Amino acid sequence: MSQYFVGLMSGTSMDGVDAVLVDFSHSKPQVIATHDEPIPSGLLKKLHRLADPSEGDINLLGECDRECGELFATAVHNLLNLADVNASDIIAIGSHGQTVRHMPNAEHPFTIQIGDPNVIAARTSIDTVADFRRKDIALGGQGAPLVPAFHQQLFHSAQQNRIILNIGGIANITWLPAKNSDISGFDTGPGNTLLDYWFGLHHQEKYDHQGQWSRSGTVNVELLSQMLHHPYFALPAPKSTGRELFNHQWLANHLNNFGQLSAQDIQATLSQLTVESVASEIEKLSNQLDIFVCGGGVFNLDLINKLAKRLPNIKISTTDALGLAPQWVEGIAFAWLAYCYIQNKPSNLPQVTGASKAAVLGGLYKG
Repeated sequence: MSQYFVGLMSGTSMDGVDAVLVDFSHSKPQVIATHDEPIPSGLLKKLHRLADPSEGDINLLGECDRECGELFATAVHNLLNLADVNASDIIAIGSHGQTVRHMPNAEHPFTIQIGDPNVIAARTSIDTVADFRRKDIALGGQGAPLVPAFHQQLFHSAQQNRIILNIGGIANITWLPAKNSDISGFDTGPGNTLLDYWFGLHHQEKYDHQGQWSRSGTVNVELLSQMLHHPYFALPAPKSTGRELFNHQWLANHLNNFGQLSAQDIQATLSQLTVESVASEIEKLSNQLDIFVCGGGVFNLDLINKLAKRLPNIKISTTDALGLAPQWVEGIAFAWLAYCYIQNKPSNLPQVTGASKAAVLGGLYKG
């Protein structure tokens, strides 16, 4: 008998809501249908304001929370229509929400994901599991990354050391050693977020298609070195980050003394920043491993080619090689987190997030 769950994911890039219908009745999750729900331009502008560390408008927060909830519910309706599946057939929705602030190292650590799950449950008549990160933070963890537990379940091999590299707005890695359980995972730094921001300043499109513009530029070693000297890159795990740090103001501060650089040279340098911050962390773990890439960054060919050049002795593939399409891995992961909640199974990894213990994550909102 089918066990249908829906996963909803909207990441740091804010490039759309990923909606995935997953069947957990088999030994391996089966993807039934996928849908990408665009974020309306008006809401996107408000979300960018809200994600700015200088923004403190509580009315805007409440408005966007409600509006995102409506958007996520629409994504579910469109997904189920596409799959020709009834809402009554779905056990639960797992909604990540939209992160607008992530401050795990504040005096009173917190993280905020909006997209009111009450609205999702009411609009879809489906039980909704959400607010996955705050339990981990309450237990002293970073609340992120949460996907390594899913990566361990799906991608661990007893014969092969593996790195799962997710390049979203922020890049993160999961280290899956073959011979022991010393799994680790953490955010390495910016993935696409600075690339998308800088590209959007100079073009009408939202992102650099296949990294073509970046490929036309030349990496500036001095600027790259300056950016890599930021303390975050030297921090030991557990660690996580977001737009609170790596944002337009961070970039502007670094560009103060580089007014002579062309826009495409800056783009090329930002691409190398992502590559270098990822590669340097991977080199600390092992040189005997394979890398499997997922997330939107998998389609940035300049980024992937730069990474292959930086790590010439390591085989780089996508998670397609492991049976899951790279653009949907995080959406599937949040369907799995909802599945874990319903099964009353812990779904965080304390050695990854720094939490004091494993815990069942999320809260249930009845449909």
